[in-house]
Amino acid sequence: MPAALPRSTPFVVVGVLLGLLVACAAPARGQSPGGDDETVLHIRAAGDVMLGTNFPSPEYLPPDSTLCARPTAPDGCGENVLTAVAPLLRNADLTFVNLEGPLADPTTTTDKCDPGENCYAFRMPLRYGRFLKDAGVDAVSIANNHATDFGEKGQRQTIQTLDELGIAWSGPPGTTATLRREDRRVGLVAFHTSRSGNYLNDHDAAAALVDSLARRTDVTLVSFHGGAEGADALHVPDTMETFYGEKRGHLRAFARRVVNAGADLVLGHGPHVPRGMELYRGRLVAYSLGNFATYGRFNLSGPLGLGLVLEARLGENGRFLGGQLLSTRQRGEGVPVPDPRRREAARLVRRLSAEDFSNPDLTTWPDGRLFNDRAVRPLAPVPPTLPPAMPPAPVLDPLVGAR
Repeated sequence: MPAALPRSTPFVVVGVLLGLLVACAAPARGQSPGGDDETVLHIRAAGDVMLGTNFPSPEYLPPDSTLCARPTAPDGCGENVLTAVAPLLRNADLTFVNLEGPLADPTTTTDKCDPGENCYAFRMPLRYGRFLKDAGVDAVSIANNHATDFGEKGQRQTIQTLDELGIAWSGPPGTTATLRREDRRVGLVAFHTSRSGNYLNDHDAAAALVDSLARRTDVTLVSFHGGAEGADALHVPDTMETFYGEKRGHLRAFARRVVNAGADLVLGHGPHVPRGMELYRGRLVAYSLGNFATYGRFNLSGPLGLGLVLEARLGENGRFLGGQLLSTRQRGEGVPVPDPRRREAARLVRRLSAEDFSNPDLTTWPDGRLFNDRAVRPLAPVPPTLPPAMPPAPVLDPLVGAR
């Protein structure tokens, strides 16, 4: 016969039951319940995309597809330079790129360049918007230093073209985008180190904007265009970066701040080279995805010619579960092609991630596969990013609307 239970047993049982109820309660934003997460959102993202420009001359456009039908033509050759890499972009619930320049017609003009100056202003033909759609692109950043190369008119034409194609966008001050995938709302907000876009260098305002968007969506993506440029800008310093005297962002501080405010995935671009990745509070920060498809006007030597597609699998609460880095490289004047054998971009990102960041929970294999080793463990609550009495910043979203 078993021994009699002590008289305090009912209170112990009640305490255990209350503990279980608390443990099973819905986690705060930024926490994850225990147990295995299942992938609920499959994202693919690439870096800078400029498909060719007819300024200052049409010679910077890729040749017509008819000229690339020859057996000696390079892989992916043709007016649509995304042809060879489109399969890497399509296989996702949502695909994102940074659109490095406007989609505008020849009537638009630029005040960025003096006559005869060797100036970098980009103007992609309007019809090139269809190439993005056909490649599976669902959302873009238009927060970068080339978005307004052809003024307000060029930006309006870009926005109109993207809206007609059903491609979501964010960039001008106060703008965010919302897409619906199955029964989930996915938010996107893009930042730049100029006040022509959502301003990266004001971390308080950036956190308020992300916080406001995260409260209205199930998964929140943050894009930023920042950092120094060039083959010498592979590393992410823990300080403000400058480039030709311009403040290009304290990117580590920015990324961590927006994650604390509710960002689930942070996608960087701007240095024109791949950079390392960081796993912060269970969220992945990719500090630069490099040049992906930049035809005609870009230096593509060394790491400047390497690109990648980041595949990220997010769990129910937005936490990064795993994914892979799909390496690409650009041939000729800037035709991107897959690089499945050498995997040079993936190997570079793996090395830079180890050199720049302490990532005890992020495993990166030489073949580009990524794993979050803590994906099944709970996280501590995210600290508040705004004083309780401060209302969320207003969100100006008249142009984007719900997707």
